[in-house]
Amino acid sequence: MASDPASSPVKLPESEKITINLGYVDLGHIDLLVAERFYANRTDFIRTAIRGQLAVHTDALRQAASRKMLVLGLQQFSAKDLEAARAANQRLDIRVLGLAVIGRDVSPELAAATIESITVLGALHASASVKDALAGRIH
Repeated sequence: MASDPASSPVKLPESEKITINLGYVDLGHIDLLVAERFYANRTDFIRTAIRGQLAVHTDALRQAASRKMLVLGLQQFSAKDLEAARAANQRLDIRVLGLAVIGRDVSPELAAATIESITVLGALHASASVKDALAGRIH
């Protein structure tokens, strides 16, 4: 018996790829540290540097996330979740620091009918059609 693709679990990525521009001298310094085996590769250096800066600003980040009422981590919304919101005559203000996922079973119409606004500091995973339907509500 075949499983329903809409209800099968979705494997979520553990990270998001970003692109940065660095000056040649900075890049050369990183490459020298990698060559001297301080870091395994450029990514290891950059990830370590970012985590160091986040650690320096931990208190400020915690206060800002609390003030902005952001959910920390992963927040997922399925069609079932949004149907329940619609049945309760609720419109959602989604605020996430991390990853927000609108399930592949959510139609653009359902998303538009139930989601008032989305603020994501991190990444939003949703179909292109759902993102299009919510374009004016994504901050």
